[in-house]
Amino acid sequence: MYRRRGGSEVSEHRNRVEFAPDTVERDLIKLVLTVVELLRQLMERQALRRFDEGDLSEDQEERIGLTLMLLEDRMAELRERYGLRPEDLNLDLGPLGPLLPRE
Repeated sequence: MYRRRGGSEVSEHRNRVEFAPDTVERDLIKLVLTVVELLRQLMERQALRRFDEGDLSEDQEERIGLTLMLLEDRMAELRERYGLRPEDLNLDLGPLGPLLPRE
């Protein structure tokens, strides 16, 4: 036990981070997939913006579209392998709200 300002007692164990060895791999995959999903969504929005502005050739449009579809498929496979749902990758940032926009 330790004392906070104001005299209230708080257990030292309350703020301790505990890791469970059996979930470390899944938790790490969840974090990595969250970052990849954020980047995927940003790349998709950028591609759509460039498409709307006419900045891309037909070949570029096709290549970008195919790449984004393949990335989305691989993400779905990895989520399935680790028992994750798309909403599991949307970290709650407290007062800032969710990390990923809801689609």
